[in-house]
Amino acid sequence: MANPRPSIWARWLRQPQAFRLRRALFQVHLWSGIAVGLYIVAICVSGSILVYRSELRQTFEPQPRFVTVAGARLSQDELAAAAERAYPGSTVSRIIERDDPARAVTVTLNRGGSPQQILFDPYTGEDLGNRLPLPYRLTTWLLELHDNLLFGETGRDVNGVGSILLTILGVTGAVIWWPGVAGWRRALGVDFRAHWRRLIWTLHGAIGIWTVLFLLMWGLTGIYLTIPEPFNALADAIEPFDEETFEPRTVDNVLYWVARVHFGRFGGWSTKALWAAVGLLPPVLFVTGFVMWWTRVVRPRIATVRQRPVGGAAT
Repeated sequence: MANPRPSIWARWLRQPQAFRLRRALFQVHLWSGIAVGLYIVAICVSGSILVYRSELRQTFEPQPRFVTVAGARLSQDELAAAAERAYPGSTVSRIIERDDPARAVTVTLNRGGSPQQILFDPYTGEDLGNRLPLPYRLTTWLLELHDNLLFGETGRDVNGVGSILLTILGVTGAVIWWPGVAGWRRALGVDFRAHWRRLIWTLHGAIGIWTVLFLLMWGLTGIYLTIPEPFNALADAIEPFDEETFEPRTVDNVLYWVARVHFGRFGGWSTKALWAAVGLLPPVLFVTGFVMWWTRVVRPRIATVRQRPVGGAAT
């Protein structure tokens, strides 16, 4: 009696390379990675820094600026004129004077719809620089980059698409990585003794499989944070809100924890350190993946084009 043919699952476990689906997923993984590679670099690097957003803002919190009290104070009209001379093209929308006569005044200037707060000496009209220290402003800029890609609601929508593609990259990467039961242990590590091309391949695979749960977590939670409406609707369907008691719902706690998990806002310094460190690995995946694509696909095609004769063969 002939032995029964192994099931699809058994064949997949032993020799996944033989499946057309795997080759198709490889193409999805490749082109998705190329499409969002630089986006992932920007999001992951900014996210790793923003894990410490509270600490950065506390460290660089704006401090009072004191001046020498000498002579009469300038009027608000005079301060506004001095500010507009110092920043041509800007208009003054607000001037904040402190109770302490030795404190600098804060002048809010608008130019092209972008306000900034500048400190001025209320006695001389001297420009004392931005009220917010540069690291504090950079933290705010990184937050806007990470949340909205500096483009408001449009950027947030793009972030939603990016989160979906990141999730697809995680799923397809895990499927492609599986080498079969005979080689999965070896595929967990990096072959540092191999030729550099093989080294890049094993590095990409090892980092990918060790971080895949983080990638899927950031992708799925990122979808919720950028496109919350379907999740909120599902939460309301599972556990309708009681307008009479206003009691907290379990689904609300779940969604609250989704945001906390995304940013690593739990567990103390060790969790933050882990989130920040792992957040820097997806850019490594992009770089190694790009190198593999360039050396295996692009460079051979360039070489082929260069070897073709410029004109037709003589007859």
